[in-house]
Parts: sequence; C-alpha cells; structure tokens
Amino acid sequence: MKKWLLAASLCSGMAFADVAVIVNPSNGDALDKDTISRLFLNKAKAFSNGTKVAPFALAEGNATTEEFNGKVLNKTAAQLTAFWSKLVFTGKGQPPKALSSDAEVISAVAGNPGGIGYVDAGSVNDSVRVVATF
Repeated sequence: MKKWLLAASLCSGMAFADVAVIVNPSNGDALDKDTISRLFLNKAKAFSNGTKVAPFALAEGNATTEEFNGKVLNKTAAQLTAFWSKLVFTGKGQPPKALSSDAEVISAVAGNPGGIGYVDAGSVNDSVRVVATF
C-alpha cells in the first residue's frame, strides 16, 4: 500500500510538457487538430498546397509520443498498433517514420518540404515552423 501511495503521489506531481507539431518552414498551411490527426493517420496524403505529406514520429514508448497519441489522435498505443497493422496488411498505408529523438524529428522535418512531426515544445528551433501546440 505504501508503494502504491508513493507511486501515485509521484505520478500526480509530474507535469507533462507541451507537444509541438512542426512543419517545414516553407509550408504556409494553417493546420487544426483534425487536419493534423488526418495527416498522421494516413487519411490525408497531401497538404492543401498539394505537397505530399511526409510524417515523422517519435518512437513508441516516448513520453511525447504518448502525449501526442492521446491529445491529438485520441488513441492509445495499442489502438494505434492495431490500426497500423490493418493498414499495412491490406496495403493501404504505412505508419509515420519513427525516429529516436526530438533532434532527429526536427532535422527530418526541416529537410523535407512535406515534413510534419511532433516534438517536445522545448526542443523546437528556428529550422522548423510550429503549427500547433497541445
């Protein structure tokens, strides 16, 4: 019981950082939560300007990934695994490319005109443009 109370008190004191959704600076699109979700779930394949989307994600198990999945996609890791398994199996889509760090996601998005990704808001630099924060 004491261990449970300690764990609960530690977890309740944790503050989650904001998740910043970033795009290549050449992309002038304004994106809302629904559009971002559609882009990351393979339901939209291009931005409104016609540029093909290249989504980048952080690896599963990353705290920022859990925040993004819950706040933007409204899905758990298990739900996303099932979702992507079905799309991959039927040949209808591939999940976003998973990278291991915020720096890798920022670099990938900055180097791709169709790039979109998410990172901890504290990691953003001027090589990308923030379109939303959750």
